[in-house]
Amino acid sequence: MITAGPLSMQLSAFPRPQSPGAPARWQQLWRQALRDPHALLARLQLDPAALGVSEAAMAQFALRVPEGFVARMRPGDAADPLLRQVLPIDEEMRPAPGFSFDAVGDGAAKKATGVIQKYRGRALLVATGSCAINCRYCFRRHFDYGAENAAKGGWQEAVAAIAADPDIDEVILSGGDPLSLATHKLVELTDALRAIPHIRRLRIHTRLPIVLPERVDEELLAWLGSLPWPLAIVVHANHANEFDASVDAAMARLRGLGAQLLNQAVLLRGVNDSVQALQDLSERSFAAGVLPYYLHQLDKVEGVAHFEVDDARAKDLIAGLTARLSGYLVPKLVRELPGDPSKRPV
Repeated sequence: MITAGPLSMQLSAFPRPQSPGAPARWQQLWRQALRDPHALLARLQLDPAALGVSEAAMAQFALRVPEGFVARMRPGDAADPLLRQVLPIDEEMRPAPGFSFDAVGDGAAKKATGVIQKYRGRALLVATGSCAINCRYCFRRHFDYGAENAAKGGWQEAVAAIAADPDIDEVILSGGDPLSLATHKLVELTDALRAIPHIRRLRIHTRLPIVLPERVDEELLAWLGSLPWPLAIVVHANHANEFDASVDAAMARLRGLGAQLLNQAVLLRGVNDSVQALQDLSERSFAAGVLPYYLHQLDKVEGVAHFEVDDARAKDLIAGLTARLSGYLVPKLVRELPGDPSKRPV
């Protein structure tokens, strides 16, 4: 259980790392993210022409990658699994049958502005459209964050919709990445949610502790420690190389709060589509205190078909993983389909 307490007391327990009004360390690093694919590839000693870098794909979905994540890429390796997740390439612009702008039915599941409800008892709150990293396989790469953002109107419509449905006992903070919001904005949101008696759990889906571990600072920990609900934090790592000492430290700080840490990965061709890569990911995430949770089949959003792994191959990979690892280290292979009452096992 996360310890509850007045938020002002929790926040005052930690010194501020910056003077009032100054950006926090993580915000400074956020602003320094690489946005030019040519600069990224020059850093990695790679030829943009040989890799098929696409200006058209950039125009549709921009490059954004934090410096710390770039530092985990291997110079000179055109097949680096971290690079492949972020580099805009020509293959994104090739039409593919069965791929669409809204592959998982977010639009049809809208409950209120910024609130999506697909499954009984759970409501997903789109807290922001911002992310520290633009992952090329993102299933919300075409999502209209300008119109569907729960922060509009000071969270009022979103919070009212959740309050009006007593069957909702779990709120899921998503986005974008909810931890890309300044901590005081997160405080505003959870202060509003505190007044809803039927909320029993809070879940946060975030990639920031992986790609920008500096986000797990004292102010964020104070906010998390003040929350009155049991807390699950689902990080999104797809390859063992995404973990380093800074990520381990961030996970240790989150575990120190009593939060349940889970990993939700996406099966991606050219990134983690081998038994060894998946084994390394499960073992490395568990070493950092993060339990393997889901391995998602690719959501068929337009622009990501080159990442697809077919179901037969996916099942073979899970069978191979099961033969090597203890059961708790084997994630569930699932896919999300519009209209289903839950994630569907593959």
